[in-house]
Amino acid sequence: MSCHEIAALRLGLMQVLGIQNEAERLHEVVELGDALEKRGPLRALASARDLEGVCASYASALSELSERIARAGSHDPKLPYLRTLSVLTKKVELDLRAQIDALTRFWRDLEEVHDYVHEIYPDGTSSGEPSSEHRPGK
Repeated sequence: MSCHEIAALRLGLMQVLGIQNEAERLHEVVELGDALEKRGPLRALASARDLEGVCASYASALSELSERIARAGSHDPKLPYLRTLSVLTKKVELDLRAQIDALTRFWRDLEEVHDYVHEIYPDGTSSGEPSSEHRPGK
């Protein structure tokens, strides 16, 4: 059994981030095996083109994993592995959310610092002299 959810997430993130590493890509493709041929969240996740697609497909993949765990019988030899995979994928879900939140804050902060530059130089000049209200000692 393999960690299809993680392999598909890595492939999707490689595309979103523009990572061009053929050896890594092939490693994940081999990990996924025929799962890439089937319609569903793993294939969608592996081919995601933006962060919204990554998040939506990953959530769907986790939902399928939860269903698989629920269908497994208490004596199923795969159940301990599936439960461990559930913990791992939850941690990855939280980390992914934190990374996206950090990028969103960074994006917002760029606007704030951009506005601040316009406060310092309200006329848009770059004479090297800040406006009087932002000069030291004022």
